[in-house]
Amino acid sequence: MKKSLLLFATLASGAALANEGMWMPQQLPEVATQLKAAGLQLAPATLTKLTEFPMGAIVSLGGCSASFVSPQGLVVTNHHCAYGAIARNSTPQNNLLANGFVAKTLADELPGVPGSRVLVTTAVDNVTAKIITPAVAKLNGKARSDAIERNEKTLIAACEKDIGHRCSVPAFYGGLEFYLIKQLEIKDVRLVHAPPEGVGKFGGDTDNWMWPRHTGDYSFLRAYVSRDGKSAEFSKDNVPYVPKHYLRLAKDGVKEGDFVMAVGYPGRTNRHRLPSEVAYTFEWNYPAYVQASGEQLAVIARQTKDSEDKKLKYASQVASINNYYKNRQGMLASYAGSDILARKQSEHAALKAWVNADPARKQLYAADIEQVETLIAERDAQGRRDFLLNYTAPRLLIAARTLYRLANESAKPDVERKLGFQQRDLAPLQSNLAGIDRTYDEAVDKALVANFIAEYLAQPAASRNANFDAALGLKDGMKPADIKALLDTLYRGSKLADKAAREQWLGKKPADFKASKDSFIKAAVAMYDESMKREARDEELNGKIQQSYANYMQAHIAFMHSKGQAVYPDANSTLRVTFGQVAGRADGADGTAWKAFTTVDGVLAKATGSGEFNAPATQLAAIKARNFGNYTLPGTKTVPVDFLATLDITGGNSGSATLNGKGELVGLAFDGTLDTIISDWDFNPVATRSIQLDLRYMLWEMKYVDHANNLLKEMHVE
Repeated sequence: MKKSLLLFATLASGAALANEGMWMPQQLPEVATQLKAAGLQLAPATLTKLTEFPMGAIVSLGGCSASFVSPQGLVVTNHHCAYGAIARNSTPQNNLLANGFVAKTLADELPGVPGSRVLVTTAVDNVTAKIITPAVAKLNGKARSDAIERNEKTLIAACEKDIGHRCSVPAFYGGLEFYLIKQLEIKDVRLVHAPPEGVGKFGGDTDNWMWPRHTGDYSFLRAYVSRDGKSAEFSKDNVPYVPKHYLRLAKDGVKEGDFVMAVGYPGRTNRHRLPSEVAYTFEWNYPAYVQASGEQLAVIARQTKDSEDKKLKYASQVASINNYYKNRQGMLASYAGSDILARKQSEHAALKAWVNADPARKQLYAADIEQVETLIAERDAQGRRDFLLNYTAPRLLIAARTLYRLANESAKPDVERKLGFQQRDLAPLQSNLAGIDRTYDEAVDKALVANFIAEYLAQPAASRNANFDAALGLKDGMKPADIKALLDTLYRGSKLADKAAREQWLGKKPADFKASKDSFIKAAVAMYDESMKREARDEELNGKIQQSYANYMQAHIAFMHSKGQAVYPDANSTLRVTFGQVAGRADGADGTAWKAFTTVDGVLAKATGSGEFNAPATQLAAIKARNFGNYTLPGTKTVPVDFLATLDITGGNSGSATLNGKGELVGLAFDGTLDTIISDWDFNPVATRSIQLDLRYMLWEMKYVDHANNLLKEMHVE
């Protein structure tokens, strides 16, 4: 990280504020004083070495975080991160979601979801000068977007000459800086162990984002490679991957006040956003999202209530929707009672006053600050117009559009194809197409589409997409019966619901698509030219935004620097470290003090025998027997389940290793509290708490309830 952009001065208020920040590993030596004072026993510089302990043990699942915990490629993550794999392997006759699963041998382990990956970050390099070259710096609009993408693809192609690796070039600080991220890509990922849903999802959506919490949110996967140690697709001949490093499990659990750090891949935070972006998000986008999500859940519930098979197919989607549904509701509730927008406006006004107070700064920054506000307003207006389009397309139409786009891109040299459609992307595309079978039902999909098409058609014609309307045959004044009849015809006229039929389109030429009579293929072809024009429009706008937003961020960083404040980059799914302490709250959101730990006694108190609180009878019996071994919380005679800490985490951190000062595993991060999840936008260093599964609960459950003794032995648990 360039020293000119960051200031890591000792923070005046000490450790409390040091808990804020999702630090890139290479930044940690700059906050060494805070780390050591907080309780880190390792040398901070060791955390910058991505191929050494402990960072070499931390992996991404592409949306969740995880860690190697054995020399045989055993990976621990959250139950909800493995939910898709558990649901995929479940049937009404053998419901692994309900009953749990333990593979007693390697041969018993089950295939994960198609496209599953274990990604191990091996290198991070600042490539800003190779992306924004002097030539690119002179460009604007789509020409700038195209040039940036071309440079990204060049760097990625060179990086991926190292076979078995996946590379990317994410932007930092709103496009001010770019880093080349190199990751080992392990493609054969198998399900090893998951507790019953009554443990792994105990409390369900009722307890989601809440405290006190009693959820055993853990599962185990295993990474497999070919016999010669290379990345390979699933094969019975593959063998467990041997990681260079894996985490040791702490023999002593944590107590209140102990140092902890979470290491993982947080998805997205928005702490450097403009006031107008805050207003758009909380006053329009999130309310619209909550409304749409509620409708999705209601439709799926109605359509699946009488079919266990349909429920299993949509279990993972329902879990995901519910998670964000409650998340956004919590954010809106926090926003409604806050002064966030007023403070953002005041801070932005102070920034502009600081810029305009100096002629040199005004010359550097003022025009771009004004320009970016105008451009963001244009982007947000497009977002409003296009919102419902994200919900109206049948799933098989989406697949058809992907296939047709691939056919058109495949006619170009690989380096000229759009990101997402290059040769490197074929395997994940194929996996996604193959995976439709286990997560799709025509009746459910049709009901979802009908619901949102009715809302879409209720908009004035000028607010709709005329090309989309024509391609599907949508017209003003259509009644629900008309929509149903139209959809029946569309679905009946396509064979894409069949896996073999979908796969036949891979490798076809654009002319083959144009000659097809398949209803969804025809619609995809009809929509293609207009969608390319819309994409070009978006790229023109994005190119302008990148240029202005980057300069705005440079002004913002310089302004914060002038006040002696640190500036860390917003989360963007890259490897980060956050640190803090195990701590309860004196002023919990419910008006009561929150203790730092919950225990299995709370499971007994909450268990109802059905629904979201259906703890397994075997677990309840084990709790009542009080056979807790060495897994009790000091000062008590019971086992801790979850604990609170002052860690700065967000979505994507799910499954993140929670480590003690020695770098030993003590838990897994899996949630935050509802009243402070707005910290994605506005971090509160006093109230914000992360929720972690306590390692002691996981080990007790594995030993005394699920009898996963083979896995305990593999992890060197006595």
